Amino acid sequence: MDNITHSLVGLAVAKAGLEKLSPTATLASIVAANAPDADIIYLLAGDRWSFLAHHRGLSHSIIGTFTLALLIPLIFYSIDILIASATNRERVVSFKGLLITCLAVAPTHPLLDWTNNYGVRLLSPWSSRWFYGDLVFIVDPFMWLVIGGAAFLASSPSRKQLILWLGLAAVLTLIVFFGASERLGEPHLFWFRILWIGGLGCATVLFRLERLVRWKRTIALAGLTIVVLYWGGLFSLHAHALSKSRNEAAAIASSRGENVLEIAAMPTLANPFEWRTVFTTESSIYRFDLLLSSSRLRSEPVRFERLNAVNAWLKEAQSDRRARIFLGFARFPVARVVDPSCMEQTLVQFADLRYTEPGTQRGTFALEVPVECATQTAETQTNER
Repeated sequence: MDNITHSLVGLAVAKAGLEKLSPTATLASIVAANAPDADIIYLLAGDRWSFLAHHRGLSHSIIGTFTLALLIPLIFYSIDILIASATNRERVVSFKGLLITCLAVAPTHPLLDWTNNYGVRLLSPWSSRWFYGDLVFIVDPFMWLVIGGAAFLASSPSRKQLILWLGLAAVLTLIVFFGASERLGEPHLFWFRILWIGGLGCATVLFRLERLVRWKRTIALAGLTIVVLYWGGLFSLHAHALSKSRNEAAAIASSRGENVLEIAAMPTLANPFEWRTVFTTESSIYRFDLLLSSSRLRSEPVRFERLNAVNAWLKEAQSDRRARIFLGFARFPVARVVDPSCMEQTLVQFADLRYTEPGTQRGTFALEVPVECATQTAETQTNER
């Protein structure tokens, strides 16, 4: 999930009662909720492919999360000791309180990341296996609204903090109104915007009610409970989408004399009734979108042949460092050779069919590897003989 969601969850958990365990517990909770993303250091010290190779790996694993949950209280406690010594005051931080807080909050990060289709490597460093929940889109405005609203109402913001909350609401509203417009079609976009405005309006009205002060902890717990119930609803919808996807995939595969081997139904942005399906057969990988409320597919199936390591072009391209990293990440990798009859150089285009297709540049979800044609043409001719 995005770091806004992680931060809001950390704040809501703190407001649900953990903030009373120690001074700075709220800040420690927010830090712990984001700490596994410290693997961004690979992006700063290397390149995006180094980051892809390590992201959602060790720092997001069970052992990594537990280690961070121990390290953060030590850092906060040490800083408090240094400040106390420098200012000649008593220590105020409770190591035990911070430890309980971080142990409770840190696991929310890999849990949230597991719920989407990007996945997380929970067993790193012993295993590079990816685990996918396929329940929540990687950015979920509904969670912004619920968790953000609960955290806001459970806080007692000063004037400066209120300005920060208003700024956050403005940024998220711009994203909802303009950033999502390309992915959400009418009339769903219209009703989604109405829901967003209504949610912000309700939060504003409730904030004005002074009687809610005594219910702040309950509000935070209620927000977290609603998220869990929301996941439960998505789990049910995902099961329905997966069942419908299997039927559609079986029909598509049988029409070409193939059998379905692996299938995944994945969430889409802000629409729990639209799902993206990718499935594999002995020789192909297919993708289509479906609506649970319609008997027709949302999009026509696209088909790609599965990677063939014997192919000289792919064999050469897969020796590239970026390609090895990409293929270690990709759940449904596909490839296309731009011009196999070229004279000097061609491109092998890789893509993860979860997100895009070959030839479409989308960050680390697609890759183009140049291959020298003369060498590969000679190798191909030799193989043919």
